[in-house]
Amino acid sequence: MMFKPVLAGLTLLALAGCTTTAAERRAIDAQACTGYGFQQGTDAFANCLLTLDVERQTAQRERMAALRDRGPQVIVVREDDD
Repeated sequence: MMFKPVLAGLTLLALAGCTTTAAERRAIDAQACTGYGFQQGTDAFANCLLTLDVERQTAQRERMAALRDRGPQVIVVREDDD
């Protein structure tokens, strides 16, 4: 059945497009800090960028810990007789 490999390939391709580069992340953070009213080149702006980065790293660590705490996951694939 060719449908499953094609679906798996399309899923991986879609997920690959979900990544954000460091430069893109920095631009998004800069836009957020500007939206909060901070002006580029100021200490407050730099602190805003730092805070967003630290919060992102903390959230990532928490997600990884939650996955680790769940234990190993087992996936069972059953082929249809059709």
